[in-house]
Amino acid sequence: MTTKSNLYRKEKIYGYLFILPPILGLLIFTLFPFVYSLYGSFTDWDGLGQMNFIGFDNFRDLFTDELFYKSMYNTFFLMLGIPIGLVLALLLALGLNRKIPGTTTFRVIYYIPVISSLAAVSIMWNWAYNGDYGLVNQFLELFGIKGPNWLMDKDTVKPALILMTVWKGLGYTMLLYLAALQSVSRSYYEAAELDGASGFQMFRNITWPMVKPVTFFLVVTNIIGGSQIFTEMNIMTPTGGPEYSSASIVFYIWDKAFKNLQMGYASAMAMILGIFIFIVTLIQFKMNEKSSFDGD
Repeated sequence: MTTKSNLYRKEKIYGYLFILPPILGLLIFTLFPFVYSLYGSFTDWDGLGQMNFIGFDNFRDLFTDELFYKSMYNTFFLMLGIPIGLVLALLLALGLNRKIPGTTTFRVIYYIPVISSLAAVSIMWNWAYNGDYGLVNQFLELFGIKGPNWLMDKDTVKPALILMTVWKGLGYTMLLYLAALQSVSRSYYEAAELDGASGFQMFRNITWPMVKPVTFFLVVTNIIGGSQIFTEMNIMTPTGGPEYSSASIVFYIWDKAFKNLQMGYASAMAMILGIFIFIVTLIQFKMNEKSSFDGD
């Protein structure tokens, strides 16, 4: 009995040791920073000196800040790339799911941007969008079109960033859709063909419901990632673009926190952003529960 009891205690100790690293990581890198930032949002802390409690002043100032609303609008606008990327990736996945020569090569080509450094990709696109010698304008000149200075024009900077982000994430989205398509049993399509279903009917009634869980996952993760977009505009438009037209909310948070040393104000914006992401994600989960599809 004593031996069993000792073994049980040892197993408990080993179990606690195994779960200790992730728990410490959660406490140190997630929970503590969140609580610290929450408290900081109620102070006028500059990130270096003493944290002076000022109540809800930061939040009151925030809701009268034009640049806050502009950066939120820019962030929402850039999210237009999410449905564009999903549609293009699904079309590519449908094409590459066919048994035709060269599909493996194309899968690798489309996935290369995903594994490329985001900083390097941003620098490459920054060069490509140059108004004088950029590759994009050189291509347009072949058709007699004079392209603009993409990143220096408030009307073209956001579409340019959308094109770049769609290109960067297309391979990852396509790969997930391809995996979902290959998991669909051929018996569904064979039965539909026997019933005389058209290609569109098979897509609407078989393919789309089967890839819907992947779509839900991609929408949730892309909205969370899109809400936190930062690196691209920090490299391609380091001042926030013409008339601050490319600055995302995270860029504005970073600008206030590390350039203007308004860490308390930046923390207040971070709290608002966190609440927004939580609410949007919760709504998506609720909507997914109502429209879930059981493929069994």
